[in-house]
Amino acid sequence: MTRHPLETTLCVLIGLAVATLLASWHLIAGPSATAVLLGLAALKGRRILLDFLGLRAASPVWRGLVTAWVVGIASFAWAASAVRLFV
Repeated sequence: MTRHPLETTLCVLIGLAVATLLASWHLIAGPSATAVLLGLAALKGRRILLDFLGLRAASPVWRGLVTAWVVGIASFAWAASAVRLFV
């Protein structure tokens, strides 16, 4: 029996959510911990956008733009949290 691609994505998202929880409990607060957590969040966001919004079948340009947008948002959030630590 083959799995539906959304079932696979759901399992991956659950795994990433568990990884996020474990990382938030075990990492010492700081810019590196924030980068790990935001990286996991970016992976989850990209997976949701590609699979649940159907962008996996879109052109590579759209996938690239969406990925750049997710990475840009995560980078901005990381920069804002890092600046807050140093100010």
